[in-house]
Amino acid sequence: MPTPANPAVNLNLVLDQVAKDKGIERAVLIATLEDAMNTAAKKHFGQDRNLEAKYDPEKGVVELFQAITVVAEITDPVQAVNQITMEEAHKKGMEVEPGDELVFQIFYRDEDAAEAKAQDDQYGDILRLKTFRRGFGRIAAQTAKQVILQRTRDAERENVFNEYKDRKNEIVTGIARRFERGNIVVDLGRAEAVLPVREQVPRETYRPGDRVQAYVLDVLRESKGPQIVLSRASVNLLTKLFEMEVPEIAEGIVVIEAAAREPGGRAKIAVSSRDSDVDPVGACVGMKGSRVQAVVQELRGEKIDIVPYDEDPARFVCSALAPAEVSRVIIDEANHAMELIVPDDQLSLAIGRRGQNVRLAAQLTGWKLDINSESRVREMREFASRSLGALPGVNEMLVETLYAHGFRQARDVADANAEMLAQIPGIDPTRIAAMQEEAKKRMVEDQQELSRMDYEREQARLAEARRHPDELSQPERMARVRGVGEKTIEQLILAGYRTVEDIANEKDLTRLGDVPGVGIKKARQLKSAAENYLVEEAKLRAELNAERGLLASAGGSEGAEAAKAP
Repeated sequence: MPTPANPAVNLNLVLDQVAKDKGIERAVLIATLEDAMNTAAKKHFGQDRNLEAKYDPEKGVVELFQAITVVAEITDPVQAVNQITMEEAHKKGMEVEPGDELVFQIFYRDEDAAEAKAQDDQYGDILRLKTFRRGFGRIAAQTAKQVILQRTRDAERENVFNEYKDRKNEIVTGIARRFERGNIVVDLGRAEAVLPVREQVPRETYRPGDRVQAYVLDVLRESKGPQIVLSRASVNLLTKLFEMEVPEIAEGIVVIEAAAREPGGRAKIAVSSRDSDVDPVGACVGMKGSRVQAVVQELRGEKIDIVPYDEDPARFVCSALAPAEVSRVIIDEANHAMELIVPDDQLSLAIGRRGQNVRLAAQLTGWKLDINSESRVREMREFASRSLGALPGVNEMLVETLYAHGFRQARDVADANAEMLAQIPGIDPTRIAAMQEEAKKRMVEDQQELSRMDYEREQARLAEARRHPDELSQPERMARVRGVGEKTIEQLILAGYRTVEDIANEKDLTRLGDVPGVGIKKARQLKSAAENYLVEEAKLRAELNAERGLLASAGGSEGAEAAKAP
């Protein structure tokens, strides 16, 4: 961009080019230039002078003027530089009256040297400018240059802000350029954006030059220019990627009702269709899983569950817990919570690794979820019968009523409000105090029994997990494969898959996917889970065989020593 190197440069050319190239209005540039020149002139000629800078479009220069007021007598020494007495004005041949304003142009350019000399000869004693003129031409040129450069930078920043403020909540693609304290600076072409550490996916790594596709989380107006904040961890990145990959979503036929995500691990989305002929889940999965795989690839292998949305919250929650199967659902509307009862072999699948599956399902549906196995529910019911049945005035029928109202042990009765207990059918209000007193005594015994039950349950779980693989039936082995429940086992056996090896060795995923209740997506998961199970089973078999070998060896040594004894 050409800039004025000296005061003789015609600024019209510069202003026209900047206005055209940078999209800045010429009038805005001129106003900014006049303000800057006025400020520079006051610093150079004196802050007390009444100066005004005006741009002359014909000459292409900024002209400087000083206004001097005619007064009868100068009373303020500070304002003396801006005043002239009527007597002095008459001496100069000026016909003026008190209050009149005289405007003098200040000539500061080299080419105006003759006019400056003539002015100093005639009005030098009034203006007192002669010693100030020297050097201001250079200052004026430098000021004009700095103003135009700064205004250009400001305009570019404003243009970038205006361009990207409307792209908030969109996906952009850029190139990773550098790293600043863990943050990734991404080049978007016309602007740079930042991908903060908190918005990065933990297992993702980038190098300079790598392509970065991210969600525009925010566009902030900062003093150093607009800051575009990106995110790879936002759940909105997931929904926007599906909008890009699935035309039905972009057209509004398929709607993403809810989404939940643990970046880098797993995600769930709930979809519905406004057209009865369009399957929302199928539309998102695509032909042979092409659409969902495109999203998974962009998220670098993050697993995605697509579930159908349902107005019925119980059905919706059951779908959200997929691939686990739910036996019963108990809804607590008051606390917006649900108790889900699942078959014993589905409990770990429903909860997921480190609770991930149930956590995502809760985020997706907005309900508090509590998952229990059928055997655990039976245990709780039996324990409730013993604990609540020990209270005075509580018979078997009242135990059932209390259980239905959410009371699981004596502690719940002891902590309950007496007025609330009085409203439960079958409870004698006159015996509530005695019930609660006895419930407090029962709490210690209940806690001991609960601790014992937890210990026995854990020991049984460890013992079951450590059962020798050779002692398990084929259905029992299949039940240990992640994602395989009782119903799935029945369907697999009917389809000819009688062992874990049959699943792991299946090369035709389409055939495995044809099993009722499986499908191509679950077929991939089952095959991978079966392969992983066989690896873990081999490790366990070797470990248990080694333990048995040591025990046998120890037993043989003891027998030999006993035989030697006299």
